Amino acid sequence: MDNTYDDPTHYDVVVNHEEQYSIWAADLETPAGWRPVGVSGDRAQCLEWIGRNWTDMRPLSLRTRMDAGPGGPTSC
Repeated sequence: MDNTYDDPTHYDVVVNHEEQYSIWAADLETPAGWRPVGVSGDRAQCLEWIGRNWTDMRPLSLRTRMDAGPGGPTSC
């Protein structure tokens, strides 16, 4: 069984248009719809950064609709 703590892969933290975060192997091309945020390191470092900085898991479109309140925009 593989131990993820022994993973030698270097990762980048990436974010999409909905302000959702993930990690991506730094030696691979960033997938369409995602962009690097300028944070990289091993898996644990990247996940720790995401845990500290991604405090609202709701997608941006949902936050925007909810912040508009009743009578606000209802289309996606």
